[in-house]
Amino acid sequence: MTTADITSDTDVLAALDEFDTLSALESESIHIFREVAGEFERPVILFSGGKDSTVLLHLALKAFWPAPLPFALLHVDTGHNLPEVLDFRDRVVEKYGLRLHVASVEEYLADGRLQERPDGIRNPLQTVPLLDAIAEHRFDAVFGGGRRDEERSRAKERIFSLRDAFGRWDPKRQRPELWNLYNGRHAPGEHVRVFPLSNWTELDIWRYIARENVELATIYYAHERPVYLRDGMWMTPGSWGGPRDDEELLVKSVRYRTVGDGSTTGAIISDAADNEAILAEVAASRLTERGATRGDDRVSEAAMEDRKREGYF
Repeated sequence: MTTADITSDTDVLAALDEFDTLSALESESIHIFREVAGEFERPVILFSGGKDSTVLLHLALKAFWPAPLPFALLHVDTGHNLPEVLDFRDRVVEKYGLRLHVASVEEYLADGRLQERPDGIRNPLQTVPLLDAIAEHRFDAVFGGGRRDEERSRAKERIFSLRDAFGRWDPKRQRPELWNLYNGRHAPGEHVRVFPLSNWTELDIWRYIARENVELATIYYAHERPVYLRDGMWMTPGSWGGPRDDEELLVKSVRYRTVGDGSTTGAIISDAADNEAILAEVAASRLTERGATRGDDRVSEAAMEDRKREGYF
């Protein structure tokens, strides 16, 4: 909501409420970044180029401005990323002079450390390169852009989430977090995943993007591209494959609600080409972005939790 939209006392109260909510969420996230900076030696930010990790980076830069960001970025590249997202990732790194580590699934497949899955999905293959990168660079705190509203297992996660020496998540080892007090204690070899956006919703993210004028990858806004319908999702062809014989390739106006592998992440039919239109669209939606457009989360009801136990994000 902008000042031009305020025409009544009700609008004033709505604007104040939105401002206070976003400001409180921003303050909490910045507090978390600073806590980690003071408590850990080698934190890193997982950065995919998606909207959540972009907001995460925006908050981190804000937390330490005018000083440079004291953390590096880490991207686990499956080789199935949409090209617009990789271009955006590289532009952001260059713009802010950041350090970027890339863990490549392609390299693990090439030298035999991993094998391609029969279904061609590579998202589950990210776990080993991620854990190896954490061990190699001795990262002791890993920031992620997960939110509790996305998916059931993420709703169980604490803001400081302890992972054992094998990177595994055990919900029984979750620690209480009272009065914004976070426990980062960990044994040698263990590390902590940190989620500063835990209490944000998808709508909060988009309101914040609009308020802060955060630049995003272009795929988040409506654009025309070739797509085909598979399992109720509009998929785009790429190096990961294309339509089968019984699937028709069409040009549609679409946008992406979430960033993931092109082989498993679907677009939605949309004409929402700006933040205002997207806010209206998200507010009317009754499905989370992962539930609506991520095929890898449909394997089973516990798909995400199973992967988190193995060391996934």
